[in-house]
Amino acid sequence: MLRNKPTLVTYHSDIIRQRALLKFYAPLQKKFLNSVDKIVATSSNYLASSQVLEQFPDKVEVIPIGLDKSTYPQPSDFLLQKWREMFGTQFFLFVGVFRYYKGLHILLDAAKDINCPIVLIGTGPTERDLKKQAADLGLTNVHFLGQLPDEDKAALLTLCLGVVFPSHLRSEAFGISLLEGAMFGKPMISSEIGTGTSYINIAGLTGVVVSPSDAKALGAAMRQLLENKSQADEMGRQAKHRYESHFTSERMVESYVSLYQELTATSRKRQAARIRTS
Repeated sequence: MLRNKPTLVTYHSDIIRQRALLKFYAPLQKKFLNSVDKIVATSSNYLASSQVLEQFPDKVEVIPIGLDKSTYPQPSDFLLQKWREMFGTQFFLFVGVFRYYKGLHILLDAAKDINCPIVLIGTGPTERDLKKQAADLGLTNVHFLGQLPDEDKAALLTLCLGVVFPSHLRSEAFGISLLEGAMFGKPMISSEIGTGTSYINIAGLTGVVVSPSDAKALGAAMRQLLENKSQADEMGRQAKHRYESHFTSERMVESYVSLYQELTATSRKRQAARIRTS
């Protein structure tokens, strides 16, 4: 740690899966967090639910992760037509790495009773098991597309009815691809796990929030959006508004700059006080 220099750390996630290692790591983590001047949490929801962050209430500031839509490619008419011919516009989209906490096995269970395409972009450690589950269930409406270029992803985000994000464990601390859905003005479906997913997706406003690991509730949420176009459209509009008011990269940068300036000013005052008393 630099002597007499202000320090800031962004705290993304508690340690969830590695509980045994946490016993040894926790004292070091606490000592480090005690030593910094400010801790940034990426959502108020995570701050409220983290047993680590609750130990430092006077140090924590909330600055959500932001995205810059101008960095996303504008999909060509050719690509839009290609994917429209394949899936139409009444499909749900998941984007992300296939990991244990993403809840995709729950989504596949829910897909049995959904009469529309469910499109998955990504690969990852659970991919083989998920494809086997889909085959065992006889699912013909679930489409594994693997990794795609950014322009194809933007095209599918443009066309889809909504974004489904079934992460069921707190290892999912925020949900960048959920935020991409909001940025593209899409209603969202997510699970209540006490993290940033429910800061992005506000139940009843920007989408539907269900209990984690509940395939029936997840399926009901998808049917709700399928059967209520006006509601889905309004949730999409509210999702885009929330992105523009809370989650732009400009807003994130402004918040960090303001916090850096505050820390610098406080540090200068402390140094001046030390000089006067020395």
